[in-house]
Amino acid sequence: MAKTFKIKKGDQVMVIAGDDKGTVGEVLQVLTKKDAVIVAGCKTAKKAVKPSEENKEGGFVNKEMPIHISNVKKVEG
Repeated sequence: MAKTFKIKKGDQVMVIAGDDKGTVGEVLQVLTKKDAVIVAGCKTAKKAVKPSEENKEGGFVNKEMPIHISNVKKVEG
């Protein structure tokens, strides 16, 4: 049976635990298999990117990483 969460893509959530505690952002993606969400502007990590057709230079990119769904709460509004 598929898992269901009260938090959906596009909802405004507040991070209630971790380094980004108190940050409010929009849910970009819900990862049901990992019980996690990706929130815009929270838990960013620098990732190395190889040069490619789209990105000729390569270098580093800031990317949002998953946060466990128990560490966020839905914000009204």
